[in-house]
Amino acid sequence: MKDPRQNQLARLLVNYSTEVKKGENVLIEAFNIPDEFVIEIIRAVRKKGGNPFVSIKSAQIIRDLIMNSTEEQMKITGEYEKSRMENMDCYIGVRGSLNISENSDITDKDMNKYKKLWAEPTHTKTRVGKTRWVVLRYPLSSMAQQAEMSTEKFEEFFFNVCTLDYKKMSKAMNPLVKLMEQTEKVRIVGPKDTDLTFSIKDIPVVKADGHRNIPDGEVFTAPVKNSINGVIHYNTPSLYQGTVFTDIRFEIENGKIIKATSSDTKKINKILDTDEGARYFGEFAFGLNPYINNSMKDTLFDEKINGSIHFTPGNSYDRADNTNKSAIHWDIVLRQRKEFGGGEIYFDDKLIRKNGLFIPKSLEKLNPQNLK
Repeated sequence: MKDPRQNQLARLLVNYSTEVKKGENVLIEAFNIPDEFVIEIIRAVRKKGGNPFVSIKSAQIIRDLIMNSTEEQMKITGEYEKSRMENMDCYIGVRGSLNISENSDITDKDMNKYKKLWAEPTHTKTRVGKTRWVVLRYPLSSMAQQAEMSTEKFEEFFFNVCTLDYKKMSKAMNPLVKLMEQTEKVRIVGPKDTDLTFSIKDIPVVKADGHRNIPDGEVFTAPVKNSINGVIHYNTPSLYQGTVFTDIRFEIENGKIIKATSSDTKKINKILDTDEGARYFGEFAFGLNPYINNSMKDTLFDEKINGSIHFTPGNSYDRADNTNKSAIHWDIVLRQRKEFGGGEIYFDDKLIRKNGLFIPKSLEKLNPQNLK
């Protein structure tokens, strides 16, 4: 039986997120998702007069391509993928995860080849900067298991999260954007030993309001590269390169991670040694989605948890560029609601958010009860 929620989500991706226009080329990249949802997107693109192109991919096949790959193979693959992306005006990436640990046994050497020769030229350098794009997960039973929910309950949660009123959220974000644009010094105090200061002076501030990721709901900028000092001790599990990391803690001096520990300290330091920019930070963001309350080990959801921030080692986005460049961009989440230990955020020594709730009257509309 046809699910009307698929049609609603497809129309959101095409009409709102990517704003497809007549004559535009749209790449639909589908990983392990039902054919009927791909067809819904194709039809929504055609209804707007766009030209749909489809790439069907499998996470298992991609894993095999990466493992024991040669540099020549990765380079040619990257050139092909980049060339196709350069002909696109819009990109819709839909990923259905059958196994969150699919890439866990890929060696660091092979993963670095993939990132530098395939993913970075295609996505970081071409798709992100030169197309209107949106990326989302698709609700398979494996994701429900990951979220520790029944499949039916997870699907209900998924469609609520993904199809909320993004226009309303976008309007409520404007005062926070304005305030961040006027702010120089940020201080984050959190559970355990988190106490971090940095500057965001003159770095652009961007609303993530349903035009890049679905689900969405964040306002982001980047720290001035060398301004960061202190400790951040994250309290949210983070799945990266096939491994779930917990208890991640960074000591930072003049912008650089000088000490990193976690549930897998050896592996996290290998990731941070990917290149020179990996030990510096490329993003600071507030999570604002009112329907996302808990971690499900999926970055696209976890970075939007209401009452959270994420502080990201690696590459900065062109739209909020602090000059840091890296093959990695790792959104790691710190939750500051009471049930996770609380915390405060200060802008120029003024308390802005406490225990996950905004304090200034101009920002109250961003608190979860006002966004639903």
